[in-house]
Amino acid sequence: MLEVIATRALLMALPFGLWFLWREIARRTGREMGSTPWAWLFAAGAVLLGVSLMATAVFHGDNRGEVYVPAEAASDGRVTPGHYEKRAPKIP
Repeated sequence: MLEVIATRALLMALPFGLWFLWREIARRTGREMGSTPWAWLFAAGAVLLGVSLMATAVFHGDNRGEVYVPAEAASDGRVTPGHYEKRAPKIP
């Protein structure tokens, strides 16, 4: 879960990082810079975040036909990780 949140945070921060990197390079070459376009940077970050959320919805697996089996600890100390199993068909 932390990986997903960190990825989304990086996508939101990417336009800001690129802008400040470009601004620093421009300053070193003597180019005059205007003010920071905060609204455009937020909008670009929001677009990247939205695209990543839509891509997750489109490409993420669907578990509706499966049942989650939680992790189990055996008496010998082994831990079986949680997993999904196919749902048994309903018999009328």
